[in-house]
Amino acid sequence: MDILLLKLIFTPVLVGAASLAGRRWGGDVGGWLVGIPFTSGPIALFLALDSGVHFAADAAVGILAGTVSQVAFALAYAWIALRTGWGVSFAAAAAAFLAVTAAMDILKLGALPAFAIAVASLAAAIVLMPRGRAAEGVIRRLPWWDIPARMVVATTFVLILTAVAPALGPRLAGLLAPFPLYATVLAVFAHRLQGGGAAIAVLRGLVLGLFAFALFFLAVSQLLVTHGVLVAFGVALVLALAAQGISLTASRAFRFAA
Repeated sequence: MDILLLKLIFTPVLVGAASLAGRRWGGDVGGWLVGIPFTSGPIALFLALDSGVHFAADAAVGILAGTVSQVAFALAYAWIALRTGWGVSFAAAAAAFLAVTAAMDILKLGALPAFAIAVASLAAAIVLMPRGRAAEGVIRRLPWWDIPARMVVATTFVLILTAVAPALGPRLAGLLAPFPLYATVLAVFAHRLQGGGAAIAVLRGLVLGLFAFALFFLAVSQLLVTHGVLVAFGVALVLALAAQGISLTASRAFRFAA
């Protein structure tokens, strides 16, 4: 099958399925589901198919380091959402993401140090994340175009980033790939419809889900060159799903995402 056709089918199907699950089980579950890399996973796969396994393995290390940037995004949005609207919250969160991305690009960490820093930042975020709650009685019916719009935006992002990746280089392309596009859509819609507390719930779920995200890209970065695309992404997906199950159990036990 043509790679472009794969991009046009694979990404919107994944994002659409995750959107429906988030509607069914709530915003924090939707945020938690983002731990399965619905956009950056396909980007890494398409980079492997387009630019080769060495390029994609280097990009995977960048994506892994980008976990820290996503933590910065979540914390910045959550704390500012306590006091202001979604526009200012998103602008501050995007600035935090880009600032940490620039720092990680300078550091150029290997896979194992990047994974250690990612896990440490996620543990810190669990402690530092504010405990906002969605306001009751203000949930509105989402427009019919909501999920199609998410699918279009996510697919466009995948197409653009995979197209410009050779010019950016594997590390910078990888660092930019995990921009929390889907979490942004979830958080902004929740913020607009239910208030800042609902957005915070989404971002708490995102932080929990990012443990699986980091593990996924650690596996891809370590296995892709030596074992090929099928084994690397298969093992990474199994590990990520296992980590997601553990994080969901932990969230219920400690009432973190409840």
